Amino acid sequence: MIKNNIKDIMDRQNKGIRGTARETGLAINTVSGLYHNTSKRVDFETLEKLCKHLKVSTGELIEYIEDEETPPEQ
Repeated sequence: MIKNNIKDIMDRQNKGIRGTARETGLAINTVSGLYHNTSKRVDFETLEKLCKHLKVSTGELIEYIEDEETPPEQ
């Protein structure tokens, strides 16, 4: 699964949704969707703007976590 860390990073840096949208030029709905983890996809330009604004790498914003294997049903 893909884990979205944007809310944690923004909270740690005391960055709000409105301020981040204004300072990055991203739509408030885009930032809000990522913050609340309701977005289904994100484009590279958005990731780049957030990385610059938050001074983090893409690997810090989002990360891949391997799903735990569920045993087959019998």
